[in-house]
Amino acid sequence: MTTRGIRFDASGPWRLSAEVSLRDESFGALAYHHVNRRLVFLKSPSLVALVSRLDQFESANDALIELIDEPSRESHRRALGSLADSGIIRGG
Repeated sequence: MTTRGIRFDASGPWRLSAEVSLRDESFGALAYHHVNRRLVFLKSPSLVALVSRLDQFESANDALIELIDEPSRESHRRALGSLADSGIIRGG
């Protein structure tokens, strides 16, 4: 469940929203949504790589399996859900 009515389903395709810019930082990246003006901290390089490459996979689950080591997948899955809530990533 989300505050925006978007339900994150990792079995489907996701991508970085076209309205979002990423700026690399030493901790990961800043994601700025140009429409809702939300600024989000991506707190690890692995999360930045995942978000940046989501559109290269048929599903978020496929991206998680390919890009994230098994012990970290659940925390990255939760992070993707939060990013969907904030409009940073979008389905399709």
